[in-house]
Amino acid sequence: MNVTLAKSAGFCFGVKRAVSTVYEQIEKQGKPIYTYGPIIHNEEVVKDLETKGVRVVLDIDEFYQLPNGVVIIRSHGVSKKEYDKIKDSGMEIVDATCPFVQKIHRIVSEESGKGSYIIIIGNPSHPEVQGIQGWVQNNGTNDVATIQTVEEAEQFSVEQSQKIIVVSQTTFNLNKFQELVEIISKKGYDITVLNTICSATEERQTEAKEIASRSDAMIVIGGKNSSNTQKLFEICKKECNNTYYIQTSNDMDYGLLESFNNVGITAGASTPNNIIEEVSKNVRNEL
Repeated sequence: MNVTLAKSAGFCFGVKRAVSTVYEQIEKQGKPIYTYGPIIHNEEVVKDLETKGVRVVLDIDEFYQLPNGVVIIRSHGVSKKEYDKIKDSGMEIVDATCPFVQKIHRIVSEESGKGSYIIIIGNPSHPEVQGIQGWVQNNGTNDVATIQTVEEAEQFSVEQSQKIIVVSQTTFNLNKFQELVEIISKKGYDITVLNTICSATEERQTEAKEIASRSDAMIVIGGKNSSNTQKLFEICKKECNNTYYIQTSNDMDYGLLESFNNVGITAGASTPNNIIEEVSKNVRNEL
């Protein structure tokens, strides 16, 4: 059997930076450490941090009742309103927002401040996208739209004179982004498209597609709530019918791979190296 492990699999720069920030704070702080939402979309990492005393807070109002400490803002970022509210609670803020996401925040804030209409290509329920929406100045239904599907792109409509700025969720599928942008561009608006998909995401998706296209089976490793891992799975599934989405090695029935000659492995940006190595090792050892 030939086993191909994607070179791009595992922590991206932003995730590695965020996780390292939390562990650094554990070492230096003598007061409580909180993360606003899970630091990354990987249950194994979050569980390990919890054993070290890091508390995940989901309701921002809780910060007004909790013992004073340090709040680490996760790699996905938050809205300006949320940032200001955490600061107002008296907590110390350590901002681990991915620099690529921060760049989108600046673009959206500046361009909306000039009167431009903002289109965000992405998943409206994802925390990164919700955070981006929260940096639109004079935020309201007439200022910003989030588009995820072809149908939404086809139905989109604003005043023809309106200047439009298009940005993307950093982990969005590149091909789908281009498809949606093409539909919107044909409507004749004064439109500026900024491809804010992270370069690491593009590289990961391109490599995953290439490996899956020549594999009999493909394993995609990552948290079930990880947007970028879900997109990797979708890309691989189109190229390879026998694509398996797992969180850890325990989720994989390696017996399913016995009849295959070529197996590919990739992983989302929030997947720790130790999990990737364990899966890769078990594929080779058991087969």
